[in-house]
Amino acid sequence: MPSFVRCTGRPLTAALCFLALGTAPLAAQNFRLVFPDASQRATISQTVGLTNISIDYGRPGINGRIVWDSLVPYDSVWRAGANINTVLTVTSPFTVSGQALPAGRYGLFMIPAKDKWTVILSKEANAWGAFSYAKSEDALRITATPRPSENVERLEYTMDDPTDKAVTVTLRWEKVAVGFTVSVDRDQVVLDSLKQQLRNLARFFPPAWAQAAGWAMANTKNMALAENWADSSINLGPSFLNLTMKANLVERRGDKVEADKIRTRAGAMATTEVDLNAYGYQLLAAKKYDEAIAVLERNTRDHPTSANTWDSVGEAYALKGDKAKARTNYQKALSLYTDPANKQRVTAILANLK
Repeated sequence: MPSFVRCTGRPLTAALCFLALGTAPLAAQNFRLVFPDASQRATISQTVGLTNISIDYGRPGINGRIVWDSLVPYDSVWRAGANINTVLTVTSPFTVSGQALPAGRYGLFMIPAKDKWTVILSKEANAWGAFSYAKSEDALRITATPRPSENVERLEYTMDDPTDKAVTVTLRWEKVAVGFTVSVDRDQVVLDSLKQQLRNLARFFPPAWAQAAGWAMANTKNMALAENWADSSINLGPSFLNLTMKANLVERRGDKVEADKIRTRAGAMATTEVDLNAYGYQLLAAKKYDEAIAVLERNTRDHPTSANTWDSVGEAYALKGDKAKARTNYQKALSLYTDPANKQRVTAILANLK
């Protein structure tokens, strides 16, 4: 039989009656409010090459407590943070102390000790703390040496000394810092990414293949792949850029005669100010001064208001040894430059040509 609450009488009685009526349904729903965690979550990340490395963790405070070998016992597996697992996420294959691991999410645990710590990456990244930790799920274990640090009230992770191939992940809490280095094979990661990108819409555009070829040529030893990508660019549409790149790659493998033929073909396709300037400097590098001057003077005719075109001709005549014509062209460049740095540079060159 249902029960009813009769709400009558004095104001206080009525208020208590209303509260009773209001809380009965809430209790039945088991309603839960959300409050801030004592150890709030934080995330830090660093991009290394094309790889994102991040740490997601809880930040406990010292709060006047003794941390090491008390709040955090020595020689016991610790979650290296608070609450749910501290998680290291790396978006490409990586190594820690020479041990290779696939991309993914890893639970980060540590075993603190007085002189040496153990850093653990676990295949299980979704647990609560270390309560269900199992050594059989370890992906790797390494030894790290703690070092003194400025006092840090709330535990924090930092990404130290980043390069294009590695970063040091450091835990800092109280007056202790412990770090380990995460390294990636940047070149291989980029090459794999470029291969994938070139499977998509980019594959239909000559500049995309040329850019990929240029990166491989400048950053790797895989010249065969770079040349293959340059060929793909040329097959879609020859240009000064991709033909020049092809010539450089052919020369690297020792065929200078063929490289010169390709450069001549590239030069015939040079039409923009940038292309003509680049072609002229290629000829200067080969000490073909008259040919270079012809190309660079054409650039001044095509782009007469560009200070850089006259600057380049001046340099070409100076390299050839014709100071009079070098001065004439440098003076024209000086009259067109508006920025102080180039004006100062050309003025100094003219002073040395007297």
